[in-house]
Amino acid sequence: MKAAIFTKDDPPLQLNDVAAPKVGKGECLIRLKAAALNRRDYWITVGKYPGIKENVILGSDGCGIVEEGSEIWLGKEVVINPNINWGDNPDFQGEKYEILGMPVNGTLAHYIVVNEDRLTLKPLNLSYEEAAALPLAGLTAYRAVFTKAKVSAGQTVLITGIGGGVSQFALSFCLALGAKVFVTSSDKKKISSAKSSGAKGGFNYKDVEWGKLALKEAKGFDVIIDSAGGSSLKEYMKLIKPGGKLVFYGSTTGRPEDFDIFRLFWNQISVLGSTMGNDLEFVDMVKFIEEHNIKPVIDAVFDLDQVYEAFRRFTSPDHRGKIVVKIN
Repeated sequence: MKAAIFTKDDPPLQLNDVAAPKVGKGECLIRLKAAALNRRDYWITVGKYPGIKENVILGSDGCGIVEEGSEIWLGKEVVINPNINWGDNPDFQGEKYEILGMPVNGTLAHYIVVNEDRLTLKPLNLSYEEAAALPLAGLTAYRAVFTKAKVSAGQTVLITGIGGGVSQFALSFCLALGAKVFVTSSDKKKISSAKSSGAKGGFNYKDVEWGKLALKEAKGFDVIIDSAGGSSLKEYMKLIKPGGKLVFYGSTTGRPEDFDIFRLFWNQISVLGSTMGNDLEFVDMVKFIEEHNIKPVIDAVFDLDQVYEAFRRFTSPDHRGKIVVKIN
């Protein structure tokens, strides 16, 4: 079978012929129909991800058909839960926690073997390509929105950096809950697209006055969901309402240089870290998407033999939503 493998060669991503995996007890063989890229895949290829090993098939997101294993799952269309060894505490991942696609083989291949408890039925309302876009981004957004922020109808929410997979899912989830959502981006097209999807407004975070504009238009936020961190944190503290929640699922712009701790405690603000999600949240996320007929935003679809082009598209600053790899 063909598989996209990380190596220490040049280029580090190699599309090679490898042996199909063997099925063990309690496992299922899935013929993959589609996979999707995540930021971690890119960071692995540039050597900036912990625990990197050579000759591992990349890819954490995947959807396909069970061809071998448990009779309960045979022939079923499934989405793969990329969590491995979350642990006993649903509030945080354990020391042995891993994510499919590094250090164990992932979804950018014709076949994959996973434990049968990693499988969830594909939502009927989604194509293979759409369902493949769910796992990492959908789960990360679900935990941030539901478990950490506890967003509810009528709340005012700011989702920063709209355009990436997680932020797109967060927007869809908050809208489905009946929240009033605003977004930020440096790209006018991404803001316009978010507004077309139901966002009440958007702000260009490169505009030095964006915070004042946001405060004037939204009158403050009950929840801010962010993946950037860095110097923006100072602005967020001015925008969040007393008793509000600031949820971080990333720090792409690094550590904050200034932090208004007085405003933090005086306004009773909660700052919450979030990453991925537990197995129950994964099941609930897929169920919520099916019940609310949510469609993931897909930027582009490539064939497996175009995986290099898929990675190049992923690094393009104008890409919006998920990059999907179709596997025939």
